[in-house]
Amino acid sequence: MNDLPRTGFSVKPTLVGQKVLLRPFLLDEDAPALRSILQDPEVGRLTGSDHGPADPEPWDEAAEERMRAWYGSRHEQPDRLDLAVVDRVTGACVGETVLNQWDSGNHSCNFRIALAEAGQDRGLGTEAVRLIVGYGFERLGLHRISLGVFAFNPRARRAYEKAGFVVEGVRRDALLYDGAWVDDIVMSILAPEWERHHGHPEAAE
Repeated sequence: MNDLPRTGFSVKPTLVGQKVLLRPFLLDEDAPALRSILQDPEVGRLTGSDHGPADPEPWDEAAEERMRAWYGSRHEQPDRLDLAVVDRVTGACVGETVLNQWDSGNHSCNFRIALAEAGQDRGLGTEAVRLIVGYGFERLGLHRISLGVFAFNPRARRAYEKAGFVVEGVRRDALLYDGAWVDDIVMSILAPEWERHHGHPEAAE
């Protein structure tokens, strides 16, 4: 068992890996990347926040204010952890990673991640997943971390599997996108699994 001291969601840490670091948002620095993620139709499709090519709306002053209000308040949240994903090569924010939907009674929460194009296809996402999941188990005392990934996003599913998430079920026809129904694949990782392989399941086989 790990012997790291336990903390809570009110603490917003900086987690350092080889390729990325996760840290609280610095709104002025991070706004360009966050804006690009929120405006990216592909991100909207993969996360299910858009339901078809006609859905994205022009970015206007109100959208900018909503973005700044949301990310500017993430450090105040006592029941979730939102951190910027920073590329250590460039020092730039390339996305966000989140532990939310905390169920204190069952020691569980949901996980999600979103990366801008600049943060994709270089292993940054997999390392970011390992960093925040490890923090969730070792410092927050979680027992279960779960997520949903749509069937048309096999790249994300592979990244989650590399970090130790396993498929436990399918929510059939959970999303209607551009006139077609898409399954939502439910994945999870448990504390005993993390303790066994620390996000590297292939090494524990």
